[in-house]
Amino acid sequence: MNNRGFSTRSIHDAEKPLKDTGEYGDVVIPIHLSTTFARKEPETATKGMDYSRTGNPTRQALERKLASLEQAKHGLAFASGLAAEAAVIISMLKTGDAVIAGEDLYGGTRRLLVNFGSRFGIKVKFVDLSNPQNINPLITKETKMIWCETPSNPFLKITPLREVSRLASEHNILTVADNTFASPFFQNPIRLGCNIVVHSTTKYIGGHSDTIGGAVITDNDEIFESVKFFQNAAGGIMSPFDSYLTLRGAKTLSARMSIHERNAKSIAKLLVSSGKAKEVFYPGLDSHPLHSVAAQQMSGFGGMVSVRLNTDVKGVRRFLNKLELFSLAESLGGVESLIEVPSMMTHLSVPPEERRRLGIDDSLIRISAGIEDEKDLLEDLSNGLAQI
Repeated sequence: MNNRGFSTRSIHDAEKPLKDTGEYGDVVIPIHLSTTFARKEPETATKGMDYSRTGNPTRQALERKLASLEQAKHGLAFASGLAAEAAVIISMLKTGDAVIAGEDLYGGTRRLLVNFGSRFGIKVKFVDLSNPQNINPLITKETKMIWCETPSNPFLKITPLREVSRLASEHNILTVADNTFASPFFQNPIRLGCNIVVHSTTKYIGGHSDTIGGAVITDNDEIFESVKFFQNAAGGIMSPFDSYLTLRGAKTLSARMSIHERNAKSIAKLLVSSGKAKEVFYPGLDSHPLHSVAAQQMSGFGGMVSVRLNTDVKGVRRFLNKLELFSLAESLGGVESLIEVPSMMTHLSVPPEERRRLGIDDSLIRISAGIEDEKDLLEDLSNGLAQI
């Protein structure tokens, strides 16, 4: 169905029954809870459905759908976004290899690359990837991977994926793009030259804050086989029930993302005009330094907004305590609006001196715009801002 529209593919792709597993006529892929599958002969496997760690019909349907949404050949579903990232790192790198990563990253990803990677002798260099010219001086013969997160967390920086992928390809380096913030609806990094896409499906793809999962997506057969081998060998798979919930969420992704973006744009404009913000970070604003790049590689600007409030930590607490519709919570991408303080929450694992260098201080707020009525969200934020 690659010639069909996104909404059509999100609803219909991978929903055909798998007759070899006994399914007939299901309009919705059912939850397959069986841990094992019977064979007709000892040496005859059941098309990957031998043991549910290796393959499960519900998870396979999700993997096929995720590949379709990213316009790629292969998808793999994991127990969490970090499990998916770990699979890429361990499958594609070896001792002595080096990674160039964006300096503005989710704290858990940075922790994984630095703390976990160092145990395997993998070196990581962080740099501002919004300017690809920063990459060349860091490339050595050991460099095997460039890790991009665009838009980034929490400053919504944009990595020019075409330029970075082209540079990486010239040096035989893999390009990995975390597409969680944009979602497949607004951006397809594989089509922009990236080798691997990772997602926390917990976020926009699941969309309802009720399932945790991750995904690895690629067009490359060898990469797929390597990561698939690790998925089976290490066993960090997504459960059948989480696969079902994520499949369900993916069907409404296009409808939800349009509202997320609309609300985020209005929130960003409110923050700019409020007089209570030192800086507002949203790629949909003309003032964003890479607004034009975002417009070229994305079909929309997403539902995430960050702001540096013009107040101290006491003012931040007064602002947060006044809010009624924005839950103070980690994560993002659900139908409900969330708000958090990265320095105390999602990026707490980043060393304090590095947080200071990056500008992640206690006045920085990250907002995940939900799909509530726009006027209600703006009124709620205005009430909070009045406390500053």
